[in-house]
Amino acid sequence: MGIKSFQGRRAKPDTKKEYDAPILVADYMTTKLVTFRPDQSILEVMELFAKHHISGGPVLDDNGFLVGIISEADCMKQISESRYFNQPILDKNVERFMTEEVETIEHDISIFDAAGIFHKNNRRRLPVMREGLLVGQISRKDIVIAALKLNSHNWK
Repeated sequence: MGIKSFQGRRAKPDTKKEYDAPILVADYMTTKLVTFRPDQSILEVMELFAKHHISGGPVLDDNGFLVGIISEADCMKQISESRYFNQPILDKNVERFMTEEVETIEHDISIFDAAGIFHKNNRRRLPVMREGLLVGQISRKDIVIAALKLNSHNWK
């Protein structure tokens, strides 16, 4: 006589597991940005950096389009030039020191792809774009935080 199994019919295993953790740049980017204008003084920018505890931000024209990015490193250029030429910091504006060739990132790419871009290009922050408009900013710190929120089960 044969052996009977009382387990019943087994369910077919899913070959594709749904990924339910948020992994897009849009899920982790900062949307409330401190932005700057090309005609702002470098001194005002430095004060805003200190006030908001940030190290850089996007520069927008009067229509709200991204025209550059300003960072602490750009301010360091101004400080060193002012000291060298014995000139006040006040008379220089953002437009003179900002980086105009801005590398951007799309809102709908994964944080893993964003991490690769950060690693490859050695940037601290990237403006996030959607259909050509600035919608936020993502930093290396944001990517690290996103990775910590994902548990090891989700990385498979």
